[in-house]
Amino acid sequence: MRRVFRGRVRFGVLLGMTLAAMAALPVAAALADGNGAQTSTQTFHNVVQSGPDHNPCTGDPGSLTTNLNGVFHLTINNSGSWFHGTLTGSVLFVPDDPSLPTYSGQVTNTFGNETNLQNGVFHFASNIEALGSDGSHLQFHGNGVTTLNANGVVTVSFQNFFCG
Repeated sequence: MRRVFRGRVRFGVLLGMTLAAMAALPVAAALADGNGAQTSTQTFHNVVQSGPDHNPCTGDPGSLTTNLNGVFHLTINNSGSWFHGTLTGSVLFVPDDPSLPTYSGQVTNTFGNETNLQNGVFHFASNIEALGSDGSHLQFHGNGVTTLNANGVVTVSFQNFFCG
């Protein structure tokens, strides 16, 4: 049976990793001027993080460990900015309840924003595919978009989360 979630879902360690990497992006030091645009690219490899989280499909509490590689691209010019990031790697979820399956597999997250003088668009997509210690299969997909007009008013906004 396919479960469909609408609204906010806790991304835990994965979202924390995304935000931390964005904050650490050395924009000022790496900006290069060319044709009025400034660009920066940041890559990282084998970043391991672990902490409490929840199974995105069942809500069961446990511990999530990720080993991620990623790349972030940033471009800024006089009319706006474009930011895009991709995180990919392995994921291990160990539930607090030892009677429940442990899941190991792969995760990919993409996210970004594009802003100019007329509007802004913010987007993300997240995919997890993992195999349970009991032979079960966990598939999670989330995506979302928010669009703002020049006055900062949200004109489009959605988030979808699916488990199968």
